[in-house]
Amino acid sequence: MVAERAPGSPRQRCIIGARCGFLFAAREDMQAARIAVDVIMEREQLHNRWATERWQAHAVAPAAASVTPAVERLPDGAHERWRFSRLPVDLHTSESEGYYLNLSSPDPKAFVMWRRDDDRTPPVQPVIVTLSYNEAGRFMDAGEQVDGVPLDPALAAVLRAFVAAHYVPEPRRKVRRNDPFAGDAPRGSGRGRSGG
Repeated sequence: MVAERAPGSPRQRCIIGARCGFLFAAREDMQAARIAVDVIMEREQLHNRWATERWQAHAVAPAAASVTPAVERLPDGAHERWRFSRLPVDLHTSESEGYYLNLSSPDPKAFVMWRRDDDRTPPVQPVIVTLSYNEAGRFMDAGEQVDGVPLDPALAAVLRAFVAAHYVPEPRRKVRRNDPFAGDAPRGSGRGRSGG
């Protein structure tokens, strides 16, 4: 992935070359971008009296270039795995701080918000995929099921370019300390009280 800024342009312009063959679309001014990803959900068989299985997100990767079914069961292995193809990941400038926090963490992640529906096969459905640390936190605060999986290097490259184009740290503000004795100081010249 290559990110370039047009020098002197009144609007920040970011051009990203998608060399990996996955779906990526961005408006010319890169105010918003959409990446297509595949989500792999995994079912682990449990042997206890409270639960017989556990579902979790296993991986998020750039969408496969070849045509694949929207939902497909992957070949059997130690765990049952299902691929959900071409889910959108929307990048918004308003979330640039959340993207920055994710990239600057020791283990950047893709976050999958998913729901269970026992009337479907498989009984889980990824609903939203986000790369924003802040957005994932809001989902968890709302009581949603969110799993974090290691961020794919190709997705990390796109995210780095987006953050480079849009993230501007907020300037540090001077904090005024709450001095309990500030009201006792004389007002005016600042030299102290003059003895009469």
